[in-house]
Amino acid sequence: MNHCRRHFASGGGPITMPAPASVRARKRSIQAMTRDNIYAAGRPGPFAFDQQVADAFPDMLQRSIPGYAASIGAIGALAARFVREGTQCYDLGCSLGAATLAMRSNIAVPGCRIVAVDNSPAMIGRCRELVAADRDGDTEVTIIEGDIRELEFSNASMVVMNYTLQFLPPGERATMLQKIADGMFEGGVFVLSEKVVDDDEKLQAMLVEMHHDFKRRNAYSELEISRKRTALENVLVPETVPRHLQRLRQVGFAHAGVWLRYFNFVSIVAIR
Repeated sequence: MNHCRRHFASGGGPITMPAPASVRARKRSIQAMTRDNIYAAGRPGPFAFDQQVADAFPDMLQRSIPGYAASIGAIGALAARFVREGTQCYDLGCSLGAATLAMRSNIAVPGCRIVAVDNSPAMIGRCRELVAADRDGDTEVTIIEGDIRELEFSNASMVVMNYTLQFLPPGERATMLQKIADGMFEGGVFVLSEKVVDDDEKLQAMLVEMHHDFKRRNAYSELEISRKRTALENVLVPETVPRHLQRLRQVGFAHAGVWLRYFNFVSIVAIR
């Protein structure tokens, strides 16, 4: 998911799969969840996608982002509908590769390739392991450690940015989206999932509190909630839904709208 600091590194070729006999055991080991207690004992500095976060990331997503699992399932459904034979798909800010695997297990046409990109070495390392252990599809996957802003897009039928754009500086977001749109053909689908803010201050305050209630129900303490919120300040910069939709139309998407929402977390689908 983190993607802004590094240029492309080596090792971006297709994944070599392990022997089938070892796949299930290896995948269970890789996916075993480490409890997210990163902010329970204190963690200095701004939020970063380092090894500690990578180890606890599945638990963090489950307990912190309402509707996350539904958004991954919906990405798979879109892949089945929109991905065309002989095209490319992109997972930008791929983290551990959840969207990549959802696309891969639902692509029903031959000759496709998924390009998964993230600039966090810790995330990319785990992503490579999970994709290598996957047997739910045979679409080629190329995993790249690098900055998504340096990527060239071409022949794309599907692009996913799952909680990724929010980590780019606001002034660079339109340029990023323009590059994506320019690399897609007409009828391609773009999925943009983001944490958002509301123009209505009272509604925004309610949504924030409901999100905090969600975290409390998932056993985060008040101290953990407060510390993480501080760590994310000026790292994750949310925008309003109307701003996202306006920008998508400006860069060339013919249709765009919210198709999933849970509190202040939304998933937008746009068609080129």
